[in-house]
Amino acid sequence: MPGDSEDPNAEVQYHLEVGPEDVADSVLLPGNPERVEKIAGCWDDGEERAHHREYRTVTGSHEGTPISVTSTGIGSPSAAIAVEELARVGVDTLIRVGSCGSIREEASVGDLVITTGAVRQEGTSEEYVREDYPASADYEVVSALVAAAERLGYDYHTGITMSADSFYPGQGRPGFEGFSAAGSDDLVSDLREANVTNIEMEASAILTLASIYGLRAGAVCSVYANRETGEFRTEGELRAAETASLAVTLLARMDEVKREAGVDRWHAGLSV
Repeated sequence: MPGDSEDPNAEVQYHLEVGPEDVADSVLLPGNPERVEKIAGCWDDGEERAHHREYRTVTGSHEGTPISVTSTGIGSPSAAIAVEELARVGVDTLIRVGSCGSIREEASVGDLVITTGAVRQEGTSEEYVREDYPASADYEVVSALVAAAERLGYDYHTGITMSADSFYPGQGRPGFEGFSAAGSDDLVSDLREANVTNIEMEASAILTLASIYGLRAGAVCSVYANRETGEFRTEGELRAAETASLAVTLLARMDEVKREAGVDRWHAGLSV
């Protein structure tokens, strides 16, 4: 690489502007930089470590567990950059904390959806691996998110998420002046028939890259829109933040129990 070129493998990352000392092992990934401060408000403490473009990073602790949050901007391309650069500085656990549209009547506005796997309708992950490679959430992260939602008493659903590159036609909505993309009229009904729960724009890329790199990853989103009932409200953001933060603390406890038991993976015979 020419000497005057930016090096994406430098210790301080080019886009995020963080180094290994700036982030905890576990990082929450909201899209909106404005959510970072709200998420950190759930913690014991937090300090901003970097803010460059759409990427804002705060590191602190939650119930004594080190934790970080980095915003990714909208969509899978910028989320993949965050995963790449966080992996390079030593992060091993990633949890998307976002909003979504539900396509099931029972997943109401304000509820949480915890992703178990994702339909890869975004194009970013296809630049990494063949299209039939699964976008699977790590089962330890899913378990921790479910346990956190249960302890907090929040209504939640688990299921398959579809991640799109487009907010409008790519999610079955009309474009400018009513433009309709090929197949968009049947998109939501087809996904519903396949038992997909919700639609958003980043989860499948995050899960795919995490699997490729041997990292733990998951996603929890608050339902802003219910495509069955027509409801739309920006509700549940704090619930998703609190659930993901507590999940990081529970994962740290799970890891400690695993070490004491001398096992590599969490299983039903262990308890926190």
